[in-house]
Amino acid sequence: MTVQDICVAADIAPRTFHRYFPSKDDVVAEPIRRMTALALERIAAAPDGTPDAAVMRQALLAVGGFVVEHRELLTGLRTVALQSSHLRANPPGVRPDQEAGLVAQLAGRGERDPAGWRLRLLVACAVAGFRVWYEDYFREAPPDPLAHLDAVLHAAVDPHAG
Repeated sequence: MTVQDICVAADIAPRTFHRYFPSKDDVVAEPIRRMTALALERIAAAPDGTPDAAVMRQALLAVGGFVVEHRELLTGLRTVALQSSHLRANPPGVRPDQEAGLVAQLAGRGERDPAGWRLRLLVACAVAGFRVWYEDYFREAPPDPLAHLDAVLHAAVDPHAG
């Protein structure tokens, strides 16, 4: 799929496309940036004293709501990514710097060291759980996708609970 294909499907001129996105990679990465920003906002807004695992679950449940709300757009972008040999070789996802930003935001809630392995592991597990849910959701949407996400995240960040 080319930028021209995207422009035809969106009924816009290539010049309009390039005003907002330097490349098709940027189109596919934009929702990931938006989802990361949403997670950062939710972590920042979490009440003091809320356990880190609960904060991560709530932040990623909000991101899951974004995914459900924008399923059609994200389905189209997944199609673009799957049809692009470059994007198949370098699949879009949460970059290490974005994951580090989530760790830092979470660490900032309690004046902890963002380099601490426990916080890094918590965020890595939560992000991995979200990725598993995301793939499930687009392969075969569960009847209640956010309840499924909550169960996946709960298992990812607190595997000993139930």
